[in-house]
Amino acid sequence: MANEVFDKLLTPFGEKLNADCPLPEYPRPQMVRDSYICLNGKWDYAILNKKQTLKEYQGKIVVPFSPEAILSGVEKIVMPDDVLYYKRSFELPEGFYKDGERVLLHFGAVDYIATVAVNGKELTTHVGGYFPFNVDITDALVAGENELTVVVTDPSDTHWQSHGKQKIKRGGIFYTPQSGIWQTVWMEAVPADYISALYLTPDIDQNTLTVKASIEGATKDGKVEVIDNGAVIASGELKDGECVIALEDYKLWSPENPYLYDLKITMGDDEVASYFGMRKYSVGKDANGKPRIMLNNEPYFHNGLLDQGYWSDGLYTPPSEEAIIFDIKTTKEMGFNMLRKHIKIEPMRWYYHCDRLGVLVWQDMINGGMGANKPLNGLIGFLGLKHDDSRYGIYGRKDKEGRDEYYVDAERTILGLYSVVSLALWVPFNESWGQFDACKAVDFIKSFDTTRPIDHASGWHDQGGGDFNSLHIYFRPVTIPSSDKYGRTVILSEFGGYSVRCEGHVFNKTKSFGYRAYNTLESFENAYHKLFENQIIPIIDKGLSATVYTQLTDVEDEINGLITYDRKVIKVDIDRIKGLNDKLKY
Repeated sequence: MANEVFDKLLTPFGEKLNADCPLPEYPRPQMVRDSYICLNGKWDYAILNKKQTLKEYQGKIVVPFSPEAILSGVEKIVMPDDVLYYKRSFELPEGFYKDGERVLLHFGAVDYIATVAVNGKELTTHVGGYFPFNVDITDALVAGENELTVVVTDPSDTHWQSHGKQKIKRGGIFYTPQSGIWQTVWMEAVPADYISALYLTPDIDQNTLTVKASIEGATKDGKVEVIDNGAVIASGELKDGECVIALEDYKLWSPENPYLYDLKITMGDDEVASYFGMRKYSVGKDANGKPRIMLNNEPYFHNGLLDQGYWSDGLYTPPSEEAIIFDIKTTKEMGFNMLRKHIKIEPMRWYYHCDRLGVLVWQDMINGGMGANKPLNGLIGFLGLKHDDSRYGIYGRKDKEGRDEYYVDAERTILGLYSVVSLALWVPFNESWGQFDACKAVDFIKSFDTTRPIDHASGWHDQGGGDFNSLHIYFRPVTIPSSDKYGRTVILSEFGGYSVRCEGHVFNKTKSFGYRAYNTLESFENAYHKLFENQIIPIIDKGLSATVYTQLTDVEDEINGLITYDRKVIKVDIDRIKGLNDKLKY
């Protein structure tokens, strides 16, 4: 690291940041209430060693950007022996909540352990860096000004918890760690009996929508209305939190026609707005007997990009709503129909825009464990050697606590994203990164969600489970087996990774990472087209059912994106690549 020189890259969106209230949009598009106060903006902060006592705060941090991010205004790494302190005050507007109502404080995500207090009263401690949580703060509130504090610790990659591609000693395919609050903080007022979660299941075979509501309180009955262009087209009674609605003459959702319907759920004094799309994800056989990915009961080729979800100025946190839309819309304009969200969970507004714009999502679970990425493990994976993933030590999964927490996190992931219209496929494990008992993970996922296929072991260490023979191919020509002995669909879940430097738009001025390097944009683009024309398109008829090119954007040392890390240069001609992508179909 001593010889490395880093550049501070701002995106066009970060350059326009409103630090007083960044990312002000309602953070939960599939469960909307009229009540909303955004607490993003400038908070007091301090970063101290665990042995030190907090005596005063050190300055201002812009929430929801982690202190490691440029846009936070701090740019300091929180080490495993540190404690990160936050404080801000707030006043509730007159009439924000009535007698009998409750005030909920929400956090989109805080990495990793967060203890929340209001007016000195400790209310909750949440564990898990990627998941939303809330706490009822009503009884801790006082008239006038209130004080909110959050205390955070984060062991990063020195511990077995889920941490994704964060690494304190960053470099290559691992990135700057981030800690603390990294998604929107907000408040809402709810009735004493209220809906706490929605699970929406469209069924195009039965022509129904099933609505299940998790409810806090005694009231369990209500009404559900399906709305199309402002008109109610179907309705049903919510009984004990569940409702099945029959639908007629509806439009199917697809990337080509991302048609969404609105929902209104009324239960007692609570009213929630939501949306859904009618679609079906499955695997099956085409007319020639080839196993294929299916969309709405028809073979559908998934043509996508690996998407790490990192930003040069915000790290895990997109700098703005406009930034989220830029990535997804550019993906669509280039002719891709899918993004593989790689070992990260995004804010819910990211998924909303995939739903709205029509981009399929493959969702990775977050990897954890310790010491899994060793040369021996990588060699086993690259050589395609059969290996039993119940041998926990090789996979960095000796710690039972970490294996147990994987299932806690997997359940949170599945339930939290269950209703996302565009989410087409689950990926419980990637390569050797904390993989263990992958076939059991498939059964676990199916216990919560039978509506989506599962790529049980993306790339390496295939255990013969799930719905896919999932290949990662770098450094050699792309080939696929003539058939899979388990009868699964063949997918190319990572490949490519061609790299080119765009000077003035690279994070690391002295080092870079990619699987094949090119000196000019022209040679890079020509090689990309040659790869697809010569190696990918010819094997679609032989059984290839999906591709995931590495990758959408550069990320730190990795300069193998189609877009630079700062989102200022698109490295390929959009019209030309769209013409190529139009050929990737059955």
